[in-house]
Amino acid sequence: MNLAFWKGKRTFLTGHTGFKGSWLCRVLLSAGVELTGYSLEPPTNPNLFSICGVDRKITSVIGDIRDRHGLCRAFEQAKPEIVIHMAAQPLVRKSYDDPAYTYETNVMGTVNILECARLYDGVKSFLNVTTDKVYENKEWEWGYRETDPLDGFDPYSNSKSCSELVTHSYKNSFFADGRVAVSTARAGNVIGGGDFATDRIIPDCVRAAIKKEKIIVRNPNSTRPYEHVLDPLFAYLMIAQKQYEDGRFAGYYNVGPDDCDCVTTGTLVDLFCKAWGEGQTWENQYIGGPHEAGFLKLDCSKLKSIFNWKPNWGINESIKKTVEWTRTYLQNGDICAIMDKQILEFMENKLKLW
Repeated sequence: MNLAFWKGKRTFLTGHTGFKGSWLCRVLLSAGVELTGYSLEPPTNPNLFSICGVDRKITSVIGDIRDRHGLCRAFEQAKPEIVIHMAAQPLVRKSYDDPAYTYETNVMGTVNILECARLYDGVKSFLNVTTDKVYENKEWEWGYRETDPLDGFDPYSNSKSCSELVTHSYKNSFFADGRVAVSTARAGNVIGGGDFATDRIIPDCVRAAIKKEKIIVRNPNSTRPYEHVLDPLFAYLMIAQKQYEDGRFAGYYNVGPDDCDCVTTGTLVDLFCKAWGEGQTWENQYIGGPHEAGFLKLDCSKLKSIFNWKPNWGINESIKKTVEWTRTYLQNGDICAIMDKQILEFMENKLKLW
């Protein structure tokens, strides 16, 4: 992948005010993209979008992905060549509290953005970002492949399975002529600096460490494919670029770490405590809650074989980068500078791998 490809490309990004969206905005700005973002207001306070310096450098439209007319107006004004759809209700536990909103956002939101791509002639590349949780989870010890059945258990996971199926239908029904190359990317659990969400393990770790309290871990034995946020983001850009250049690359791709970096939550928190220092500790304390999968891995052989792709930063390096960002934030340091530094380090290491 060459970021020079992106210079001047008219790109429409949904979910740009979220954690992943804010990092992606920073990457795309460095590449010279003509970027329009469409999203709700940032979901937390504080939030990465407001402190990372991108809000004044892109066309930022605050709107609800469920509002098709508002979305279409923003879409028509942006006239995008490339669409990356990341807007979502992303939390499993919240999906139990408000399943209707979760389905409206994650399913009908996907319908709405695909309608925009269907009705507007200028789009060449469309990428829907979903999740590793789209698969029917059988708690087995090997990674799920793109050919495995889609049937998420909880409302969040199931709504993203439905988002996949909606994308498949539009691809077959309206884009079979190849005028728009359509892919989905099923990413693992992302970590990195600037995530302030509730019910995510690394933000929970940071909040406890700041207060000098023990970290409460409710499911220390659950296994997840953890990866630094830049790894899937650069994979998304690679897929969107490659299918823009050649529609035969359109497809469905898992994006996750190598098996050695699919670790238990307890191991992840151990690594955080070591990187944080200051005698930070944690304790296992089950506090109840709805069903969540215990074991989840992705098989990323397809992405690796087709694009010669490799994960970049392993779990140890990912935790160190997260702590580095957090220390900078807590010391009122330059957030733009630390993000650009980590993006540059990521790209330099990526070149070494290739």
